[in-house]
Amino acid sequence: MQFPFRPGMVLIDLDGTLVDSVPDLTFCVDEMMARLGRPPRGEPAVRQWVGNGVERLVVRALTGQLDGEPNAADFERALPIFLELYAENTATRSVLYPGVREGLDLLRARGYRLGCVTNKAGRFTEPLLKAVGIRDAFELVVSGDALPEKKPSPLPLLHAAKHFGVEPTAALMLGDSVSDVRAARAAGFGIICVSYGYNHGDDIRTAEPDAVIDALTELDDLLADPRG
Repeated sequence: MQFPFRPGMVLIDLDGTLVDSVPDLTFCVDEMMARLGRPPRGEPAVRQWVGNGVERLVVRALTGQLDGEPNAADFERALPIFLELYAENTATRSVLYPGVREGLDLLRARGYRLGCVTNKAGRFTEPLLKAVGIRDAFELVVSGDALPEKKPSPLPLLHAAKHFGVEPTAALMLGDSVSDVRAARAAGFGIICVSYGYNHGDDIRTAEPDAVIDALTELDDLLADPRG
């Protein structure tokens, strides 16, 4: 991808890119573990585990590792507890990252059409976007349970491209994780990643996105103004 790039649309990931949701997720993980009679996991561990949906987060909390599978009965007991807790704590502690609001304002001022594509379930996505005050920035929101597949599958990105009537080669994804990079590459999108998000503790540069930024405001230098 050549810079400055002028995409026909911009899709943006939610957790780890726009919003730091780990404080709420940690509260719910630790409270779930307490109800199960187990020790808490803590925020540093949860930061390593998020990014693949709440079901996978619960699995990782139960096993204490990134990969692995818990006892099926334990998972069936734990998941409803977590879902109940997170429904009540979706945006109690979560905050926008620095520069997000200004970055979204920049994109909107330039007339870019924006979509949010996340692996978070719809019942949590919409309340979170509204609570942090950025739902109106997005013409389209594709949650993790909206389609048969979620990132790193390219399906959510291609679905959004069809909605906007934009060819994938003219589209841009903004994310924070290797799942975002893989989805974008498979869909034929350009991909820019933020340096501060959730990527299981790995430097996102190793996934070789087209660019890495420290704040959304840096898009000012990477994206052409479509107004000419």
